[in-house]
Amino acid sequence: MSLFRTKSIEQSIAETDEPEHQLRRDLSAKDLMVFGVGVIIGTGIFVLTGQEAHNHAGPAIVISFLIAGAVCALAALCYAEFAATVPVAGSAYTFSYATLGEFIAWIIGWDLLLELALGAAVVARGWSGYLQELLELPTQIAGDEAVVDVAAIGIVVLLSFLVIAGTKLSSSVTSVFVLIKVSVVLFVVVAGLFFIKAANYTPFIPDAQKQELEKGADQPLIQAVFGMAPTAFGVMGIIAAASVVFFSYIGFDVVATTAEETKNPQRDVPRGILGSLLICTVLYMAVSFVITGMLPYTDDRMNTGAPLAEAFSANGIDWAANLISLGAVAGMTTTILVLLLGQSRILFAMCRDGLLPRGLAKVHPTFGTPYRITIITTAFVAILAGFVPLAELSHLVSIGTLFAFALVSAGVLILRRTRPDLERAFKVPFAPLVAGASILTCIWLMLNLSLLTWERFLIWMALGVVIYVVYGRRHARLGQTATDDAR
Repeated sequence: MSLFRTKSIEQSIAETDEPEHQLRRDLSAKDLMVFGVGVIIGTGIFVLTGQEAHNHAGPAIVISFLIAGAVCALAALCYAEFAATVPVAGSAYTFSYATLGEFIAWIIGWDLLLELALGAAVVARGWSGYLQELLELPTQIAGDEAVVDVAAIGIVVLLSFLVIAGTKLSSSVTSVFVLIKVSVVLFVVVAGLFFIKAANYTPFIPDAQKQELEKGADQPLIQAVFGMAPTAFGVMGIIAAASVVFFSYIGFDVVATTAEETKNPQRDVPRGILGSLLICTVLYMAVSFVITGMLPYTDDRMNTGAPLAEAFSANGIDWAANLISLGAVAGMTTTILVLLLGQSRILFAMCRDGLLPRGLAKVHPTFGTPYRITIITTAFVAILAGFVPLAELSHLVSIGTLFAFALVSAGVLILRRTRPDLERAFKVPFAPLVAGASILTCIWLMLNLSLLTWERFLIWMALGVVIYVVYGRRHARLGQTATDDAR
């Protein structure tokens, strides 16, 4: 039963006041919304929009973004209730520890490390590619052809200094970059409206077509289980695209990891989560609508690393390509920054609980941030970004996030039943329906990811179980406290 021992809400909150583990409360609702928009708008809107329209959904990619956004909104409501009730660093990991038990908390914390570390590395590689194109850097040090991506390593290391310097400074820098990239996104929408051709929207939902896959493992799990032929376009194509563009929304849950550093978390965290998600969903749908109107989804230029720039070039506006590349660089910069911030806070919570070495959770005496963990995180992400081609692994980030969303949604229902006495500054409306729908839709999107993605995910989870059995279970602070009480 020790595998499923839970950590009380009161204990989690009390530990936030320990001097050597105390984070500074500097953030407001505006800061959280900036973080949310900063991390969400990045690779997805600048890359996946065109690729998934070309390969799976056609102009109906707008619906794919709506579906992915709706799934996120269901989970976001659950995150908002948890974060307002348990304003402690760690996000889904901390929430699970209070409801589902230590083992599940470890699994979800390990899963979040996959999401955030791999996500930051993937985006750093994309950032390097756009920077190489914008500044015409040598391909030996930046871009897809670089054996050692020096630019990707450099941006990860540079941003780590901001993470160590404090969340308030990180928020100020993020605000500047968010202003740049949102301006560029609005430019794409407004300027692109003048070049839309109505014929490009016909058919809006292309007929389903049989899809030839390079490897059987590329087939979605649900199609493999039920013996369905791989298809592109049609309704299944829209769903498949939604499973992939879900990557575009990853990061809003990072806002919940900063609850412990927020001045008024009960009020501001729900506003930050829901506000940033709403803004980004509207922008995503607008951009996908405009781009598929500017350039036919069948055009191969949609299936590139820079479909937005290609759409403008195809309409004779070559100068806009550099402006869009600038927006992409700004967008990915803030995404990397907030993912690094979120990962360090997840690890901070796990170390403070003893599931990983507690000494790593010590905060900096001047900046009040977990600097030791940040340094380790930076080294790991920099190695991945610099030496490993990670583009094909982005699906792993999606499955990890969907898994976390499903568990958090379940946790809300469990905590409602086990601790009805807790003060909840924010409550999920119609909780059983909303949380249940969140769980089912997350599972549905997970089933539409490839067999290869599932194989890699299960291998990562198995590795996490081994580490927990060998180290985490024996050193868990909760277990040691129980032993001391028994004595």
